[in-house]
Amino acid sequence: MAYVIGVDVGGTFTDAVLDDDAGTVLAAKSPSTPPDYSQGVLDVLRLLADQLGKPLPEMLAETHHIAHGTTSSLNALVMGNVPPVGFLTTKGHRDSIFIMNVEGRYLGRSPHELQHVLGQNKDHALLPKRHALEVTERIDRDGAVVVGLDEDEARAAIRALLADGGRAIAVSLLWSFRNPVHERRLRELIAEADPEVFVALSSEVSPRIREFSRNATTIMSTQIGPGLRDYLGTLESSLRDNGLTGPLLVMQSNGGAVAAKEAPAAAISTVGSVLTGGVVGSVALGRQLGHRNIISTDVGGTTFLAGLVVDGEPVRDTTTVINHHPINVPTLRVDAIGSGGGAIAWLDAGGNLRIGPRSAQAVPGPACYGNGGTEPTNTDANLVLGILPERGLLGGRKPLSLDLARQAIDTQIAKPLGLTVEEAAAAIYTVQNAQTGDLLRKTVVEAGHDPRDFVLYAFGGAGPAHCAGYAAEVGCDEVVVPLGPVASAFSAFGLASSDIVLAAELSDPTVVPFDPQRAERNFAELESRVREGLERQGVTFEKVELFREIDMRYSMQLAEVTAPVANGPLGMPEVEAAAAAFEKRYAELFGKDAGFREAGIQAITFRVRAVGVLPFSPELPEVPAAQGEAIPFTTRPVQLDARLGYVDTPVHDYAALRAGHVLTGPAIVEVPTTTVVVPGGTTGTVDHLGNLTIRRSA
Repeated sequence: MAYVIGVDVGGTFTDAVLDDDAGTVLAAKSPSTPPDYSQGVLDVLRLLADQLGKPLPEMLAETHHIAHGTTSSLNALVMGNVPPVGFLTTKGHRDSIFIMNVEGRYLGRSPHELQHVLGQNKDHALLPKRHALEVTERIDRDGAVVVGLDEDEARAAIRALLADGGRAIAVSLLWSFRNPVHERRLRELIAEADPEVFVALSSEVSPRIREFSRNATTIMSTQIGPGLRDYLGTLESSLRDNGLTGPLLVMQSNGGAVAAKEAPAAAISTVGSVLTGGVVGSVALGRQLGHRNIISTDVGGTTFLAGLVVDGEPVRDTTTVINHHPINVPTLRVDAIGSGGGAIAWLDAGGNLRIGPRSAQAVPGPACYGNGGTEPTNTDANLVLGILPERGLLGGRKPLSLDLARQAIDTQIAKPLGLTVEEAAAAIYTVQNAQTGDLLRKTVVEAGHDPRDFVLYAFGGAGPAHCAGYAAEVGCDEVVVPLGPVASAFSAFGLASSDIVLAAELSDPTVVPFDPQRAERNFAELESRVREGLERQGVTFEKVELFREIDMRYSMQLAEVTAPVANGPLGMPEVEAAAAAFEKRYAELFGKDAGFREAGIQAITFRVRAVGVLPFSPELPEVPAAQGEAIPFTTRPVQLDARLGYVDTPVHDYAALRAGHVLTGPAIVEVPTTTVVVPGGTTGTVDHLGNLTIRRSA
């Protein structure tokens, strides 16, 4: 017997899914344990071992590998909970990270915010100016050294950063992606001053043209790198001590995993790992259900995350945005806001109700947890509305206090707004659904798609409670809540389904038609790098697949679009085919006839993505067929619509549901790890895998 385990570490809960080569799928959920999240991982693994009836060391000894994803890095960036870092750059270019290339005013903002120019600002700098220092050096666009590195000046700058408390330094020099010699020398000088300091080089983290985005990517990777290094080191040691012999893999934003020892060097590539797990799981489940167009949504304790699957393949991107800063790493396209179950409700200076991005996380947690939290959250509102049971979460292992939830909402929301506690809770629920719906419009509509052509998958601890609401916001008529054995641990199921994926890229701007031999040399170098990387992962692959692509743009434009490139020796027909693919995708994104070939096409960045296919592909097992109607085990007053107030609502135990059962809304389905809301005007149908499909009936 060989097990594959996926572990999803959220800000509030840690989920795990175990799959074996005999069709067994088990899931478990346990509270996360900040600041030492590794303890929560061991806790949830013990729950899996208990279900198997085995000691933890015996289960781990029989485990092929563990695939691990975490929102802790993303949560840290979203909420600004990162340690101070230093930054070294070329003399005269320090202020690029504060000027933000104009992008800082509009990146990541909603259309509503973009309309209010006077309300925009650039007060979200990544670090204070005293932590950003310059060194004398210069490399030109062809990679030639024009001015050598002034090492004495560099040593003085390094000493200044260390004296100011810096324990991590980001290095991003002009044109270093063409020649990294000065960046590598700075790493040596930092090691001479203090070998324990964490260092990230832009030529390794993001070897891509455009100064501000490369700087921002490197700095943010440096902010989370030391914490990720220390956490993974502690976790892997604990797992080895408990019998794990297979590799510990870490999920990346690009849709695949990487060995834990490799992850901190490019820490920024892991920030979307949990939603990536959800998207990968959506692809796997979509194959079983016959769905090829999927909106994948994950509402955890801290964040709301959304991604797309189009025609059976996850939508990829070369850039994402976090806190109004561009992140230049290959990724599955993921949009995120701080709007999870633990997101804090608050009033701004104008008295407007806001949700997030701050989160109560696992400690102290929502007020109803009784762990000292006093600020109201989505979870507190859902408890007051009757969506969550008073007996608590995790099958009663996580008790909830209705009195504490009411007190927090009353003090900080209801009284200041002149509302009752119930009205304030309903307002929190409504605003949560509206702002998550706004993110879905950005994810789907702005990408050129019609939400009515998609099925929405909802998971995470809070996703099933809100999914019908935010699906209605964008006009999506069909929602699938993966229940069965995975429930809110669906991202962990996706992690267990993932393969090893590595990507290497290099900016080498040129004009189409370009020299095929020049492109072939670039791809050969990149393929060599990813193959070497696969060899370091410590696992055996069924096969290795390589994918080539080029980021292209029309001359004098900024919008780059990725085009696939044929494998094998390149000739002019392959170059022209890549240009044609670019123009086709450009038209899909920006409108028919929006392109202008006469302006010329530029090839900017060359990229190779390598997929090491692992020998396991988990699938959800079928559930027994229904023998009669679904019978609720109780009813309770629930308010899903403020206009209707509280309505006696049937409550079902998911363990009693069978394939073919139909629930007429309003109804609640209780799962130990989540709660599903079936609103009035919809029906919920249980499919052959135990998933609940919610459709509008009126």
